[in-house]
Amino acid sequence: MDSTLPAVAEELLKEIKKAFQETSHGTGMFFFRLKFIFGPSAVPALDLVDQRSVTRVMSPSGRTAYQVLGSSGKLYTCYSSCHFCTCPAFGFTVLQKSESLLCKHILAVYLSQAMGTCQELSVSEEQLTSILLAEEEDGG
Repeated sequence: MDSTLPAVAEELLKEIKKAFQETSHGTGMFFFRLKFIFGPSAVPALDLVDQRSVTRVMSPSGRTAYQVLGSSGKLYTCYSSCHFCTCPAFGFTVLQKSESLLCKHILAVYLSQAMGTCQELSVSEEQLTSILLAEEEDGG
C-alpha cells in the first residue's frame, strides 16, 4: 500500500496483514476499528472479501489491476496504486463529497491483500488492455 492513505488507515491494514500471517484469524478483533476509520464501507467490503469477490489481474509485463464483483453483480476495476475504483459510489462519496476514504470495492482489495484471499488471474497484455478499455467505454 502506498502512503497516500491516512497513516491510521495504513497502520490498521498492516496490523490486519500481520495478524493473518501469524494466526490466520478473522477480522473480528479489528471490526470496530475498520468501521471507525472506513465508515459504512467496512461491512460491505468484508462481505465482498468473504465471498472471494476480489481478483488480482496480472499481465506478463507486471501491470496489475484488481477486479471486484460487486454486490449488484457488476464487475468493477480497482487500482490499488492510486486508490481508485470505477464504481459510481467512488466518484460520488469519495471524490465529490469526500464523505469516505474509499469505496467498498477498493477497501475489499486492501483487505483481501492483507488476508491473502485475493483470487489470481494471469492475462495477456492485450487482455489487460481490453479490460481497462472496457471500463473506460462503460464510464462514457
